[in-house]
Amino acid sequence: MPQDNRPARIDDVHEIARAMPHVTVEDGNSGNPVYQVGRKSFVFFRTPRPDAVDPVTGERYPDVIVFWVESDDDKQALVRDESTPFFTTPHFDGHPSVLLRAARIGELTREELAEIIQDAWLSRASKRRGADWLAARS
Repeated sequence: MPQDNRPARIDDVHEIARAMPHVTVEDGNSGNPVYQVGRKSFVFFRTPRPDAVDPVTGERYPDVIVFWVESDDDKQALVRDESTPFFTTPHFDGHPSVLLRAARIGELTREELAEIIQDAWLSRASKRRGADWLAARS
């Protein structure tokens, strides 16, 4: 599908996350969407926090999106690869997630974003739901 190779957009996060099975959307502390499966978040829009700031201005990033990952190895692969816009902060040390600024989402294709969101969902869904979803895609 040629459209999948276009730059990703914020609307794609919402569309892809909502399309996953058994998803609910909760409002975070500031009304930011939190996508959950089985009452476990897998993607959420973070409120500005002191651990994610612009290195030049010191301003808190207002547009950080958190994506769960399966393991620390997966996390390190994403944040150490300088070709990706993913990052982490000391606040997330030991936490199986990566961060992405919405301002940089277009550095990913829609297909790459879909893979990140689907992997986030799989990391949080029950084993049965994950297996059922994977089987339905085969």
